[in-house]
This record gives sequence, C-alpha cells and structure tokens, in this order.
Amino acid sequence: MSFSIAGKTAIVTGAAHGVGLAIARRFVEAGANVVFADRDEDALRHEVEGLVDDEDGHVRLFAGDLREKLTIANLLSLTVDAFDQVDILVNASRQVLKTDPLDPDDFSVSTLLEQNMMTALRLSQATAKRMIKQVEDEENPTSAGSIINLSSIASRRAHPDLLAYSVSSAAMDQMTRSLAVAFAPKGIRVNAVAFGSVMSASLKGALRDDREMREEIVDHTPLKRIAGPGEVSDAVQYLASDASAFVTGQILTVDGGRTLIDPACVPAH
Repeated sequence: MSFSIAGKTAIVTGAAHGVGLAIARRFVEAGANVVFADRDEDALRHEVEGLVDDEDGHVRLFAGDLREKLTIANLLSLTVDAFDQVDILVNASRQVLKTDPLDPDDFSVSTLLEQNMMTALRLSQATAKRMIKQVEDEENPTSAGSIINLSSIASRRAHPDLLAYSVSSAAMDQMTRSLAVAFAPKGIRVNAVAFGSVMSASLKGALRDDREMREEIVDHTPLKRIAGPGEVSDAVQYLASDASAFVTGQILTVDGGRTLIDPACVPAH
C-alpha cells in the first residue's frame, strides 16, 4: 500500500521553518490540501510564495498565536471554509529552551509545556471534534482522521540544560498515547514522531554557536550523519496515510539509531 494522502486536507503547525515546513511542502507535493500555520507571517509568506498561486489552489496560509483559543477556532474555520473538512493535523510547532536546573526563577519548563504540549493538546481536541462531526452519520467509523505530534528522543534522555525540552517532549509522548485511546472509538488515530538530530532551524542555530556539537552528534549516531527535515516528513506521511490505518498511540523514533547508544551527556535536539 502506498502512503497516499492525495485529496486529503491537512493542517501543519510550525510550517514556516525547518521540519514543519518540510512536512507541509511534502504534503503539497503528495496532492493534499494544506494549511500552513505559524506565528511568523513574514516567514510563511516568504517560504510558501511559490506554492500559493491562486484562490483555487491547494494551499492556504494562517498566521497566529495558537496558544490563544480564539486563534485555534479561526484556524479551523479557515480550513473548513477553504476545503470543507480536515483529515490530518500535524502538531509540528516546537521550541527549544535551555534550563538552569538550580534557578527557581527559571520558567523554561512551564513555558515549553505551554508552547509545545498544551498548545498541541488544545488544537488536537478542537480538531478531533471537527473530525468527529464530519463522520457523525457513520456507524463505527474506521477512519475519521489522523493526528501526528512531533516529539523528540530528549524525552528518554537526561540532560540538565535541556530539562524543559525533555519534560515537554515526555509530556507530548504521554499525551499522544492518552489521546489515542480516547479518540480511537471515534475513528481518529493519534501518533507521534520522535526524532533525534535533524537539521532543523533550532539545531542550525546551535551548531553555529558550538562547532564541536556536529562532531559529537555524528560520533554518537550509528548512521554517522545528521538527518534532513525531509526524512522526518517520510515518517509523518506514513502516519497520515491509510497505510498506517491500524497504527495508533505509537511513538515512531527517527534518530539514526542514536537512542541505542547515546550517553546522557550528549544533547538530543
């Protein structure tokens, strides 16, 4: 079975940069209707300029802060107005902050729980309600939609400087499992892709500041390289497609084998 998503409608958050942008572009290439969502409107318009050709096209842009409930409602309204339905949600918006574990005034944990996990939770809940409404006339629907969260192998590794990111990633994994069980009777699948070192915007910035980091990452990755964003897109498209119709509540790891040997002292991005 192919990983076809042609004709389906997807919302991809964090779609102005890095992995989120790669996923959204891949979905467009695969024939899906795609709403590119991000807070950075200028970056959205710059990156997607070649894809948005007319009002009848398969791409829409949405700029807004999804930490706000009204913004979530507006995103879903735009999607339904443009394409009549929503079949796929990819929660790809994520932030990485360093943490000082000894500083009681360091709010990075609460910041990333809100930005990375709670925002994804609220959007998933609202999107699931829409997906359920779309199939409400069907008895025991087998496929109402697919939700894919982006997580990180940091959820399974301890690194003091990345305390907040690790905690929010672990929370994202457990949220994925819990929503998978809750939404399964309605025909909605929920999975996550936990990736290691992928050349995302945040990692590019980290590598500029730390020249030795690239060598450390490669040395601790069995496949001896840093992945490109498109390699995460492959996994996400699989989970979005009917090829994974019996897959839910899973955390698919895309890390070049790094979690098999990775010591705690090497950061996971």
